[in-house]
Amino acid sequence: MSESKKVSKRVDIVRVQLVKERSLMYSNRKIKSPKDGAELFREFLGEVDREHFLVMCLNTKNEPTHLNTVHIGSLNASIVHPREVVKPAILSNAASIMVCHNHPSGNVEPSPEDIEVTKRLQEVGEIVGIELLDHIILGEDSYLSFREKGYL
Repeated sequence: MSESKKVSKRVDIVRVQLVKERSLMYSNRKIKSPKDGAELFREFLGEVDREHFLVMCLNTKNEPTHLNTVHIGSLNASIVHPREVVKPAILSNAASIMVCHNHPSGNVEPSPEDIEVTKRLQEVGEIVGIELLDHIILGEDSYLSFREKGYL
């Protein structure tokens, strides 16, 4: 019997980076309240007809540094995995994050899934050292802050 031929495995060398697509001006400079976060998220999001899940990365002074659309869902659902939320936060050296998603229906009451994903994001944030400041749900003319409602 002949000896098996050893086959090499190619391993790619990669570089991971953030790519700036555009920017917007934020006159308040700092996020001091859930309302500030909701306003910036609303400005970034604009009018959309499907659920969008967003993450805002903040520095140690609570100044927003990056905004990222993590997931675009359907009319009434957006499935989010924590790794997709913390990825831009880690790459941008964020001290903390605020997340947001919209409810195209206009109803800002959180679903059980919204509450569960928030708990998971809080746990992951504790593990990687990036605090979850809040989770905002945007309705047509209103918002809900998980922090203000006691979910965080």
